[in-house]
Amino acid sequence: MTRFDVIIAGGSLNGSTLALALAQGGARVAVVDKLPTPTQLSSDFDGRCYALALASQRLLAALGLWEGVVDDAQPINHVKTGDGRAGEGPLGGFLHLDGAEIDEGLMGYMVEDRHLRPVLLKAMESTPRITVMAGQEIVAQEAGPGAVTVTLASGEQLAASLLVGADGRGSPTAQRAGISRTTSDYGQTALTCAVAHELPHGDTAHQFFMPSGPLAILPLKGNRSSIVWSESHARAEELAAASDEAFLEALRPVFGDFLGPIRLAGQRFAYPLNLTVTDAIIAPRLALVGDAAQGIHPIAGQGLNQGLRDVATLAEVITQARRRGEDIGNPLVLERHRAWRSFDRTALTAATDGFNRLFSNDNPLLRSVRDVGVDIVASLPDLRQRFIREAAGLTGDLPRLLQGRPL
Repeated sequence: MTRFDVIIAGGSLNGSTLALALAQGGARVAVVDKLPTPTQLSSDFDGRCYALALASQRLLAALGLWEGVVDDAQPINHVKTGDGRAGEGPLGGFLHLDGAEIDEGLMGYMVEDRHLRPVLLKAMESTPRITVMAGQEIVAQEAGPGAVTVTLASGEQLAASLLVGADGRGSPTAQRAGISRTTSDYGQTALTCAVAHELPHGDTAHQFFMPSGPLAILPLKGNRSSIVWSESHARAEELAAASDEAFLEALRPVFGDFLGPIRLAGQRFAYPLNLTVTDAIIAPRLALVGDAAQGIHPIAGQGLNQGLRDVATLAEVITQARRRGEDIGNPLVLERHRAWRSFDRTALTAATDGFNRLFSNDNPLLRSVRDVGVDIVASLPDLRQRFIREAAGLTGDLPRLLQGRPL
């Protein structure tokens, strides 16, 4: 039986980043992922792009990863939000967040999955303390007084002081540990793709709150933008099955003409949207991070950022415990992680859920109330700057990595 300090179930972006952070702190880590490496490196693996808050970018820099991403990263200097309706453009309640209003000067970056994932995989392969087991799957786990043991589908067994579930929504790791999960279907599916447009986007991310769900238009390098278009399941199914030209015909009145003519710049993907939150993020010799702990609505682009906050917090707690000679799987150690993440995790989950439910409708009364609220934020500089710093991930008790400081 091979022994490690930490076993991570899932080679997701969160799982890979956690492995690198723990290795930086001196831990020996095994990453078990059921997807073979060639599948993860495929250019059309999932087509997603990520809005990285400035704090998340600092984490990547602290781990020595940002140099491999920066040339393909698009700065986000502005965020503009407001109510909208297809064919009518922006309606009331307009808010413009300008990164120049804070000392840091910007709120974050847009990074495509096809650029970020290979950097993480290459870094893990070149880190001696990390053992990557791609194309393998954990089928059983057992927490004992001195270690947690996992069994792979091949029959091989591994042992460690701590097991981390980074295996996504519906995490099998959480299920095997008996951790229950609350799931709520939003009745929406996110349609994602990249579009090319005639006019420059001005480093601006747009969020239009349409009656059927939010539409995000997020800047990419060049005259391109990433689209996250939330529609009802039935309508999204029709659009996903439509030809590229039929899809564009439906998108154009929703997108608007403020960036000139648009055309598809890649494949289209569809993801059903739901809220899924575990009742606990720790168990005996177990911790959960990212979507395995909470899967939120993409309304504010905070899904990966939330996961990286989990990563930064857990990595710091575990590294400090190891340096003090503590058992990193001890309940008292894991409780520090839970307590540190508790408020932020609950607040962001409630905020994204509440915003989506408040804005994904065309109720005149609710529209007028939310427009007034948005106008108030827009008119008060201190409150507006607070929102900017929230979007940049710069508020709260930040772990070292999110401050750009190594462990």
